[in-house]
Amino acid sequence: MVLKDKLIQWRRDFHQHPELGFLEMRTASIVAQTLNELGIDFEIGTSVMDPNYVMGKPSDEETKAHYLWAKAHGAVEVYLDDLKDGYTGIVATIDTNKAGPTTAFRVDMDALPIYEAEHDSHVPVKEGFRSINNDMHACGHDVHTSIGLGLATLVQERKDELSGIIKIIFQPAEEGTRGARSMAEKGIVDDVDYLIASHIGTGVPMNHFLGSNNGFLATTKINVTFKGVSAHAGGNPEQGKNAMLAAANAVINLNAIPRHSEGATRVNVGELHAGSSRNAIADFASLKMEIRGTTSEINDYMRSYAESIIKGAAEMFQVEYTLETVGEGRSAKGDTTLAEIVTQAAQSNGLETTIEEDKPSGSEDATFLINRVQEKGGQATYSIFGTELKAGHHNENFDIDEDSMLPAVNTLFDTAKRLSTQ
Repeated sequence: MVLKDKLIQWRRDFHQHPELGFLEMRTASIVAQTLNELGIDFEIGTSVMDPNYVMGKPSDEETKAHYLWAKAHGAVEVYLDDLKDGYTGIVATIDTNKAGPTTAFRVDMDALPIYEAEHDSHVPVKEGFRSINNDMHACGHDVHTSIGLGLATLVQERKDELSGIIKIIFQPAEEGTRGARSMAEKGIVDDVDYLIASHIGTGVPMNHFLGSNNGFLATTKINVTFKGVSAHAGGNPEQGKNAMLAAANAVINLNAIPRHSEGATRVNVGELHAGSSRNAIADFASLKMEIRGTTSEINDYMRSYAESIIKGAAEMFQVEYTLETVGEGRSAKGDTTLAEIVTQAAQSNGLETTIEEDKPSGSEDATFLINRVQEKGGQATYSIFGTELKAGHHNENFDIDEDSMLPAVNTLFDTAKRLSTQ
């Protein structure tokens, strides 16, 4: 089977079987099996992830339930013991046995809790690879995983054209910016001279390539709970401690945080749940929120202000509170020198190119890996491969043009070749 057909086959299989962050057991087991069949060495699970830095991991009950789902839906069982606790990262390493740099490519694997479109014009429906569960690859990570496997295939088949060491990082839980930090803290990129993280789509047109996207906002994702005291709202309301009012007060005042003069800021409370009865003082409230900033310093300013507001709201209504950080991404700046090399590789594969873009957009936890490489003296960049999108990212109608995958693989392989001589 030619590589283009393999890419489509992998992508459609992953698309049909989406898995959320830290639950990518079926996906990771197939990645591991494919690497093994290619004769590529790899490490998996806690050997490439530090559990002390995992954020927003599903509960043990959710993890156990998904283990059974993965086992029943085609996971390669020999690898499930390494994955069953939800540490689903993999790092493939190809040593050319020739002196040269260590070059790493990072791809992500997780899906989103989005119910996929069911109409007949949606290509995954028409071609028979629509999601079989209530989740969806609505951001292209099925494509990224497939590109990673395609790159592994080319590197292994043509490693006589390369020098040094090639690493391919299959990262879990990018959504919610949760998975990369644990891999960075494990030291998987401490020996890396060059790191290229990449994404499909994001508004970049088909047959175009963006060599360095520097528009990522630093972010912190926080879950907050307020614990009060229940009481009858008519009979003895003075005996209650109203957690709902504390949460509502916090939500209003979080949106009143003064903005920062040195860059963009964001704050959003996306979920608020409280109370259990119309005639009872609410003894429990929870909210899910995020803050963002152009730089990590601005994001830290937003976080400090948010925490003081939450504490103040709890004290005002005499309730207890807890905060849990469930995701985080830092700001990062790609290296232009490396971006130019990747861009030259893209041009040689027929793609129109742009070097840099600094427009603030979303957030990415690949920034932990980028910063770690740079701190150790290496270079890193974040690149975008354009594609035709049927709908925007995180939309139930999201789909890509599968013809965009092979040029991405070829560009990354060509990049590895060019870096072999640096």
